[in-house]
Amino acid sequence: MPRPAARSILITGCSSGIGLDAATTLRERGWTVFAACRKLSDCEALRAQGFSAPLLDYEQPATISTALDEVLAATGGRLDALFNNGAYAIPGLVEDMPTDALRAIFEANFFGWHDLTRRVIPAMRAERSGRIVQNSSVLGYAAAPWRGAYNATKFALEGLTDTLRMEMRGTGLHVSLIEPGPITSRFRANARAEFERWIDWRASPRRADYEVLMHRLYRDDTARFELPPRTVTRALIHAVESPRPRARYRVTIPSTLAMAMKRALPTRAMDALVSKS
Repeated sequence: MPRPAARSILITGCSSGIGLDAATTLRERGWTVFAACRKLSDCEALRAQGFSAPLLDYEQPATISTALDEVLAATGGRLDALFNNGAYAIPGLVEDMPTDALRAIFEANFFGWHDLTRRVIPAMRAERSGRIVQNSSVLGYAAAPWRGAYNATKFALEGLTDTLRMEMRGTGLHVSLIEPGPITSRFRANARAEFERWIDWRASPRRADYEVLMHRLYRDDTARFELPPRTVTRALIHAVESPRPRARYRVTIPSTLAMAMKRALPTRAMDALVSKS
């Protein structure tokens, strides 16, 4: 089968925010975009806009398989780039986090990403080229309180991705991490639902602290230094189009400052500073 004229990319988590902006922008740049979502209604909305939008829910392995089969059937077996993007958070103290909550979030934020990535690699290896881009977070290298579950998934993602990048040396496959700080999205709204599902804050010995957290969690104002999704898309464009993609792309001032502080400050000082934020 002849090679498609346009480069192809599979992007997950495209219902809104970073994924939607990335899908829209790369299509405008001539890419063949497969804009995956975990809800059928969101897929249908994207299809109405002219996207190929496979159903892909990281927590449902069968959808990972069928979505990739759909993509490769459309491209003749070739995929030039993968952008793993969809993820969520469960706000709450580690001592109040049920183990089942950690299992659930790791399935969505880590194991599903690994499953899809492993399935994509053979198609890229056959072409001796490809780009794998993981949307991590500043919380993948600088932990913050109340975000233990999300911190854990992103720290795990960073370690696995660093290893994969080294193992792919010389294969023609390039692996990059994007590490955003606060980006405008539905992230906080989605986190509220997970908080309500998993955290019994009224029974916590830190109930008074939760009341402060909830004041922040349930307001809809813009976070400090928050930037629009297009700032992540700019990093993605470089990661998938540059002949020399970077290993890491830090997006927003907090992501850059966090790394500088980790290098410069003793751990106790860093803990004290972050705990006040």
